[in-house]
Amino acid sequence: MTEAHSRTPTPTPGEAQAQGPPHAGTEQDVLRLYRAHLSKGRATLAELFGGHMEVASEGAWLRTADGANFLNCGGYGVFITGARHPLVTEAVRRQLDTHPTATRILLEPTVAHAAEALVSVTPAGLDRVHFSLSGAEAVETALKLARAGGRRRTVAMTGGYHGKTLGALSATAKEVYQAPFRPLLADVAHVPYGDADALAKELAGHPGEVCVLVEPVQGEGGVVVPPDGYLRRVESLVREYGGLLVLDEVQTGLGRLGHWWGADAEGVRPDILLAGKALGGGVVPVSATVATRETFRPFDKDPYIHTSTFSGQPVLMAAVQGVIRAIREEDLITRARELGARLLPGIKEVVGATLGDGLAVEVRGRGLLIGVELAEPGLAGELLMELFNRRVIANHSMIGSSVVRFTPPATLTDREADFLLDSLDRACRALRSGATTMPEGRR
Repeated sequence: MTEAHSRTPTPTPGEAQAQGPPHAGTEQDVLRLYRAHLSKGRATLAELFGGHMEVASEGAWLRTADGANFLNCGGYGVFITGARHPLVTEAVRRQLDTHPTATRILLEPTVAHAAEALVSVTPAGLDRVHFSLSGAEAVETALKLARAGGRRRTVAMTGGYHGKTLGALSATAKEVYQAPFRPLLADVAHVPYGDADALAKELAGHPGEVCVLVEPVQGEGGVVVPPDGYLRRVESLVREYGGLLVLDEVQTGLGRLGHWWGADAEGVRPDILLAGKALGGGVVPVSATVATRETFRPFDKDPYIHTSTFSGQPVLMAAVQGVIRAIREEDLITRARELGARLLPGIKEVVGATLGDGLAVEVRGRGLLIGVELAEPGLAGELLMELFNRRVIANHSMIGSSVVRFTPPATLTDREADFLLDSLDRACRALRSGATTMPEGRR
């Protein structure tokens, strides 16, 4: 890792505005456009965080139009290599200058090389790739492969999150997200996460018919870590009852847990592995469904039964090759593991010392996926705002709404890790003392 990839930008306010997108307008201009054309709710949320407008990013840092710099430990897991990593942006720029979008009729080399690069770092035997844009699309691809292979019943986990398209939403057990869109897919069941016995009962009732969809760690569920050996037990049960195992690593893959994949930590080989978020290097949106040859056979037989115009487009595939190269050459898997080994106990110590007597429930995580569970959702929102006031961006969890989630990049320097821990300490002390304030609009 080089310090340059995650150095803190320190422009003056005038420089920051000049480096922003052309014709960005003022924050009030953009809020007006949000309300007129995007979402009034998103505009209100932005105002809660002071109406700041992000205009630039580099490494672990985000810059706003008024010259403020924020350590980005959010982004929902996208930035494992930080923002605008040179190897990724170089590959994307080169492709933009030559051939960004393909006809999808002729042979095109970048998609072939991207697939080769991806399968070189996935568990052995996962040899076939279908590229998409979002994690939800990767889930949809997996569900269609399962059905084409005869597994027409899906079992997912309570607290799991797999996206919000209709098929993926059917597997995402959150009432507030599902209710407006019912009826969803039929033959979808949910069992408690971490409970292998409950899964065994479901599989035994439908031998040979079930596709099991599971995450190594539930990110949106609130950074829920299963018992040791759980994934191995799930794989064993799926094999015993003739099912199909889909491991959703859209958030946990590509080093987030301190391994290439959560599957690697337990020696598990799924029939289908899902990748996304970090796969585009924080530059472009791209996801992938990686499958065994046997599982992928319906798509081999007829390449037109599941297609997408922008699947495997050259500019996206350049990013895939760039991010895998960056992770390898800078040994970001090891760095993620080392940072996690430092940050998890550090965050536990800070939270225990400041919030441990009634405000915080638990700190948990693996690698660079770390969650702080508060006593109730309102406290999580207040902690997010206190962190923001101290120049740190984190996320809440969409399923486990009482959990503040940290997903820093593996390019984080030791100095930046110190900044995170110090900012968290000050934010927790403010929360403890009841000094919660709205984020300051201008500092």
